[in-house]
Amino acid sequence: MSPTVFCEQGFRFFFFLREEKRMHVHVISGDGEAKFWLEPELELAKNHGYSRIQLKQIESIVEAHSDELVKAWRKHFSS
Repeated sequence: MSPTVFCEQGFRFFFFLREEKRMHVHVISGDGEAKFWLEPELELAKNHGYSRIQLKQIESIVEAHSDELVKAWRKHFSS
């Protein structure tokens, strides 16, 4: 199961359960898939298929929703 945190501009932002402990978010769309670290600072971890322009767009969305993502992470992984 991979809980969706939100969808925006054609991208789905979600977590994989039982993955690594470092806070991060996965992003997927028809164009590709990426993973961004949320701590200690926002950073691209992996990219498969997205252009630099798309990655900047995704990064901006992640920045805008950073509080929501951290809150959702803590909720999902608190147990």
